Amino acid sequence: MRNAQRITVLASSSSLVARIPQSFQPLQPPIPRSPHNNGATASFSFRFVSTSLPPPEWIEPFFDVSDLAHDPENRKPSPWVDRISDLLRNSSELETDLNDFCGKFLIRLSPNFVSFVLKSLDFLRKNPRIALRVFRWAEKQKGYSHKLECYVLLVDILASAGDLDGVRALVSEIRDGDFVMTVPACNSMIRSLGILGMVEELLWVWRRMKESGIEPTLFTYNYLLDGLVNSMFIESAEKVFEAMEVGKIQPDIVTYNTLIKGYCKSGKTQKAVEKFKEMEVKSVNPDKITYLTLMQAYYSEGSYDSCLCLYHEMEEIGLEIPPHAYSLVIGGLCKEKKCFEGFAIFENMIQKGYKANVAIYTALIDSFGKSGKEGDAMRIFERMKAEGFEPDEVTYSVIVNCLCKVGKVEKAREYFEFCKERGILINAVFYSSLIDGLGKAGMVDDAEKVFEEMALKKCVQDSYCYNAVIDAFVKAGMMEKALKFFKRMEDEGCDQTVYTYTILIDGLFKEHKNEEALKMWEMMIDKGITPTPASFRVLSAGLCLSGKVSRACKILDELAPMGVIPETAFEDMINILCKAGRFEQACKLADGIVDRGREIPGRVRTLLINALRKAGNADLAIKLVHSRIGIGYERLGCIKRRVKFRALMD
Repeated sequence: MRNAQRITVLASSSSLVARIPQSFQPLQPPIPRSPHNNGATASFSFRFVSTSLPPPEWIEPFFDVSDLAHDPENRKPSPWVDRISDLLRNSSELETDLNDFCGKFLIRLSPNFVSFVLKSLDFLRKNPRIALRVFRWAEKQKGYSHKLECYVLLVDILASAGDLDGVRALVSEIRDGDFVMTVPACNSMIRSLGILGMVEELLWVWRRMKESGIEPTLFTYNYLLDGLVNSMFIESAEKVFEAMEVGKIQPDIVTYNTLIKGYCKSGKTQKAVEKFKEMEVKSVNPDKITYLTLMQAYYSEGSYDSCLCLYHEMEEIGLEIPPHAYSLVIGGLCKEKKCFEGFAIFENMIQKGYKANVAIYTALIDSFGKSGKEGDAMRIFERMKAEGFEPDEVTYSVIVNCLCKVGKVEKAREYFEFCKERGILINAVFYSSLIDGLGKAGMVDDAEKVFEEMALKKCVQDSYCYNAVIDAFVKAGMMEKALKFFKRMEDEGCDQTVYTYTILIDGLFKEHKNEEALKMWEMMIDKGITPTPASFRVLSAGLCLSGKVSRACKILDELAPMGVIPETAFEDMINILCKAGRFEQACKLADGIVDRGREIPGRVRTLLINALRKAGNADLAIKLVHSRIGIGYERLGCIKRRVKFRALMD
């Protein structure tokens, strides 16, 4: 019976031990059975051991080894940096993965650590959305508070990506926070906000600097100036510049370049030049950026001679000439049809070790082609390919235009087909060049086929293409078809330019449809299209040849209030009349010009002499030279009258 009780006690003790949680540990091991304890069970004593984890540790980007390393700059980052970096690169659920990682290792990322990661990982700069997510995750850590540096770094990252809304939200948080501003933080924010053109926020940073008693540095001024210029606040930029001139910090080359850039962007090139000249007085040497900025402005305005002068000035002072400066000078000379001068600059560029590009070669080919020097153009084209440059669609378009101008239409078509076979993009300019060439060669049907092909290829038929095909029909005497395409142009919403009307007016006059030509002119005026001297030349020629010289003079008077003043209008009309053998009408026109006081008699006389000579009527020209017509006087009693040009026909 006693043994049975003993077994029961042992069994109950074993089950009790089995149910004891592991958190309860025995203070001493159980006493084993021995003959001395008569098989009695040992007594147990327990205490509660807590399993709660220690608080997470804030980790820093560097270990504290100040007592071992003399140079803090040479400190190696903590291994945590690489592990967090790998996690961010490979994570599909960033926030969850960060929580799991930090929970596993009982760590939290300190503000210094977050700043270091934002600053040092290029991966985050290229992925601003991920950088923002890391930033937002970090601020949810218990006891965490972002440093100003974290905000500034993230503003810089988002500004580089052009995220205005993200930057605006961060600046708002900085404004609401109680941060102590620093010079590096202010400089960085001013630069970032200036890039985005956020002037209101930029000026807040500037005011906050003043309120905090922070003295701006030269970098601060330059960043502020650049931000204002980028946002086209040129007058405000001028005030900042003036404040620098009277203050402790004087403008440097960057300051001048920034303001000059602002003047050039706003079309105030003359002010930019004045500031450029002022640099010499203030002993600030201009650099290649200064010259390049001015050259770009001159090029945009079409002042190619000024562009060339700056280039020569750079050569004289021994300043390095950037490749883009060569492009501007060569391009400007080519636009002025000074192809040989442009080619000389090109050779100079090659000798100095610079490589040309496709744009430079194309400009030279185009200039030689438009000057009728097809052979030189093609030699440059072959040289371009030999240098390893692949011609693009613009180059081939220029080649086609060049060949068409010298009448080599079939060769031009070969290049056109070559481009189609090679899959080279054929744009509207390309098509218009070929259409124009075919039209001038009298291949009107082929020109129309190429025009219709554009629609099939889904290439937009712009006004250049329409003008080319309309001109082809007009030159072929097919006015009805030209007018049909003119109507189609209007129906499809394509802009009818002054050149379109000029082509049709010229064609209608040649078909002796004078009234229709005048109606076309009036239609152009009613649509608000401003005439050009070339369009009036066509109109006046048609009117003079149809005997309506006075009508041409009346229309010329109507052009003045519109700001159109053809300088050679009378000269052109006199030449046309003399060329047509209508000398009497030419003399009558000359008298009218003098009587109205529009030209001095001596100039009109010279115009008429030249017109007669060009028309092959040397006898009348000599007679006018040896007479007092136009400049002399005759007396009828006591009345003195100028000898009129009509006396030439007596």
